[in-house]
Amino acid sequence: MSENIFTGTMPALMTPCKADRTPDFDALVKKGREMIAAGMSAVVYCGSMGDWPLLSDQERMTGVERLVEAGIPVVVGTGAINSKSAVAHAAHAQKVGAVGLMVIPRVLSRGSSPAAQKSHFKAILEAAPDVPAIIYNSPVYGFATKADLFFALRAEHKNLIGFKEFGGKDDLRYAAEHITSHDSEVTLMVGVDTEVYHGFVNCGATGSITGIGTALPKEALLLASLAKKAAAGNAEARTRALELEEAFGVLASFDEGTDLVLYYKYLLVLNGEEEYRLHFYETDELSDAQRNYCEQQYALFNAWFADWSKQGGIIAECM
Repeated sequence: MSENIFTGTMPALMTPCKADRTPDFDALVKKGREMIAAGMSAVVYCGSMGDWPLLSDQERMTGVERLVEAGIPVVVGTGAINSKSAVAHAAHAQKVGAVGLMVIPRVLSRGSSPAAQKSHFKAILEAAPDVPAIIYNSPVYGFATKADLFFALRAEHKNLIGFKEFGGKDDLRYAAEHITSHDSEVTLMVGVDTEVYHGFVNCGATGSITGIGTALPKEALLLASLAKKAAAGNAEARTRALELEEAFGVLASFDEGTDLVLYYKYLLVLNGEEEYRLHFYETDELSDAQRNYCEQQYALFNAWFADWSKQGGIIAECM
């Protein structure tokens, strides 16, 4: 796999909002700076965790501009309900100096058509030819890019350099076996928090995009570091990576569900970040039971990690 911007660990930034439920861009920039200071290689904005369907195109572009102006390396999500908007986000990303694009499939209209998706992807890639791009595969978007389509696109668009795979074990394995192992210049990003070990060790991923890492950056970076060493054959790292991933289990699984933004914003509130308490829609909130469960699991993980991390060895080496 190649070394490029799509290496390391990148948090998927959520969009904080003010009391009037409009975007709080100052808080967004603050969070981006904190993530880079913690050791993240870049940030992603707006993926699904950034609430892209709930923001206007102008709001999204303002968020990208503010992050870039702050000197934060930004990978821009191109999710949109039509190709024209997606192309506008790609062109804007190149104009303001984003470091990467996350190319999201066409949704709702002809979303299951490979021909329609090819045209959609091509338009996005053509709009930002100088920006490295990865295709975002996710069951949420209802379309999986297979090897034939990927290489047809890559033959014409050299800025397409890889995949973010959110689909789970089988989909990561497919991407590794049929796409990203074909060419050392094609890269694979693990796109779901529950499959970091599998992605790095079994599928040759070069990096990961994390949701839980917005709340637990040290721990998410440690898991990626242990997984990389395990992929290089370190037996102790393999054991510790599996232990850490298992302990992450419930918190990481929030990444797979429809309430992921609600859960991960609540974890930030538990960390003391009040700017993440509100959502853009007043009715978007966790139930009392969900909040209680989240609190219990967060407390359990933090207590376990405080004890487990005292063991030293490869853990201390990677922290």
